Amino acid sequence: MERLDAYLERLASDAPAPGGGSAATLVAALGAALTAMTARIALHNPKPADSAAALREIVARSDELRAELRAAGEHDERAFARVISAQALPKSTPAETQARREALEFALERAAEAPLRGTALCLKVLEITSQLLEFRTNALISDIGCAAEFAAAAIASCAYNVRVNHKYMKDAETVARQEERLRLHEAEARRLLERVRAEVDRALTV
Repeated sequence: MERLDAYLERLASDAPAPGGGSAATLVAALGAALTAMTARIALHNPKPADSAAALREIVARSDELRAELRAAGEHDERAFARVISAQALPKSTPAETQARREALEFALERAAEAPLRGTALCLKVLEITSQLLEFRTNALISDIGCAAEFAAAAIASCAYNVRVNHKYMKDAETVARQEERLRLHEAEARRLLERVRAEVDRALTV
């Protein structure tokens, strides 16, 4: 796996990839790392006392999600690279123009699908963050809040990258199908984020 400093150097360069979709998955991976940390610390003195098994499950799932999100970032980069390649195809004849159009449409669909799948992974981080509220981890409530905000920001960022590809796609049916899935993810993310924010605010109110 690429080191963080090296990734940030690539992100800061004038290359078109990595971009926002890939960066979003990194933000969500930070959220997953925080949920794993919170659950691991809670395991030292689980409250309620019979919650150790549930906390271990959160640790395992958080670690899995962190790896899946890093892989999703790489997938997003590859998907966008295919769009760049399709845009570079020749279009000097009608046949070349048609072939380029078909290749570009295919690449754009995949480039929209990559961050859409990213929203599903980010949503799982939010779900785990919400589950952590069931345990008495008040000393770590700020970390739970940060994990939720990271995951929610990543969903919003992935959504931008889905819709920017939709702007150039011609297949209205595919756009509508992807948009429907995206809206469902966004709605559930808002619900979970509101719950976490309410609990964090309550815990931090002096």
